[in-house]
Amino acid sequence: MNDLPRNMNLKAFKPHRADFACLHEASKLPPITNESEMLFQRGMAMTSNELWPNQRDYKKAAQLWEQAAAMGHWKAAMNLAGLHERGLGMQRDTERAVLIVEGLMKQGVPGAFDKMGTYHQSGIGVKQDIDRAYGFWQLAADMGSPSAQTYIGNKLDAAYDDAQMGIWGNRKVGLKMLECGFAQGYGEAAYRLGQTLMIDKDYARALLIYHEGVKFGSVDAANGLSSYFTRVTPLTGNLIDRTRAERYGLLGDALELNPDLRFPNLDKVLPLPPASLPFWDGKRETLIDAAKAVIVKQPTPATPGANRTGRTHIPQGYVLTGNIAPPPDENAYDNHGRPWSLKARQHAHFTGYWLPQIDVIRGDWQANWNAAQVPWNFNLGEPLPNLAEQVPPGYGAVSWHYKGLPVQQAASSHPYVAQGIARYVPVPEAPRSCSGTVLCPQTGIWSARLKREHPHYAVFHEQWQQTYIEQGHPFPVPTTLHEAGGLTVAERDIRWHWIGDANRQDASGHVHVTLAIIDS
Repeated sequence: MNDLPRNMNLKAFKPHRADFACLHEASKLPPITNESEMLFQRGMAMTSNELWPNQRDYKKAAQLWEQAAAMGHWKAAMNLAGLHERGLGMQRDTERAVLIVEGLMKQGVPGAFDKMGTYHQSGIGVKQDIDRAYGFWQLAADMGSPSAQTYIGNKLDAAYDDAQMGIWGNRKVGLKMLECGFAQGYGEAAYRLGQTLMIDKDYARALLIYHEGVKFGSVDAANGLSSYFTRVTPLTGNLIDRTRAERYGLLGDALELNPDLRFPNLDKVLPLPPASLPFWDGKRETLIDAAKAVIVKQPTPATPGANRTGRTHIPQGYVLTGNIAPPPDENAYDNHGRPWSLKARQHAHFTGYWLPQIDVIRGDWQANWNAAQVPWNFNLGEPLPNLAEQVPPGYGAVSWHYKGLPVQQAASSHPYVAQGIARYVPVPEAPRSCSGTVLCPQTGIWSARLKREHPHYAVFHEQWQQTYIEQGHPFPVPTTLHEAGGLTVAERDIRWHWIGDANRQDASGHVHVTLAIIDS
């Protein structure tokens, strides 16, 4: 048992360490396949915080995450461990949860070491041991876990030592850890860093960090700003702005209900002062949807048969399932009460689609002929064409096989849309892109990309890398937002792609929050 990761040798927690080197978790994570990601996201949609608790299907999510985890999806494995840990959708099994986390530790997943620290803190599946908990958290922070960096960084960001309270006076290292967690887009790190900057009276950067924290999904940052804008405080430049306070408050409420939400396009509805606020219709959904991430809705591809004409045409969005049973009506039986076969030669005895096929396959010619055929639509009693002239003598007789009536395909949506954490926008009519070295040429939502060979590609390309920018403003650059330990990405390395969805300006020059109208 001593060789299990839960019992590994750990360096003792050093609250007065001399320094900290910032690593980003994304650079340490195992690759995720598209197939496993789809399974993971389906499970996320089934357990979305947008659903009422009694609507969430944890049992089915566990099955999906089990499949994804078997393909190497570390997030699915972490979620699966959480279900075992709490007994959601299954009988509670803390040993199974620990084993899953140990498997991820063997793969070098930083978050797994952070989770093992929590297990030792609470005695979940292991013997409670706070010293080992801190050892695991320290290791996780050094490996790049933003959660562990935030937790330990906040503990070290004190003016004095008080081991009973769990705080230590090592602000230099504590700040570096918080900055590193913030650079990874971790909302709690933004909130804690903002608090520290407030103490240091760096109000301008504190306001910016809090605002970024709302984008990252920090409910504390949203509620904090909602409060600060209702009173005189140096953080806001002594500006009382109850309209801004209301909007931050509504976003905070939304994050309370759904912690998975992120608001990368916050500046579309709530830019920082001195920018003016756009007019808003007062509907909570408009505010939240406008600030969410967006996903370009690609045109629906033609379904099989939609491009055909005449009897072989199948309406767009409809398909033949191939799982056919005789229609339940009087025409499904002959005069003796016997069920009709689903094969016919001369007349259609069911309304629907019929496929011509050679009955006996003797070689490649018959197989290829069958493969080239498509279903034809006939009404009950209509004669079926004799296709014998298409088949040379001796190559077999042609029969018609019933394929049923077309059924409408269920509308599919992107997993993030299904979870309620993103919304669709249409494909831009005039796509455009530009370098990060120029001023924004067009108001709207822009997404940022790096070349795949860039050393920070994996770190930079997290799922919410988009923002709302007004024409004539500079594109954001990570090095202008983060202190040492942040993303060292130059503006010339970033390529920005316009997604669209800008706010509307009326005749009087007032700007109104608008949403792209699109069928989802």
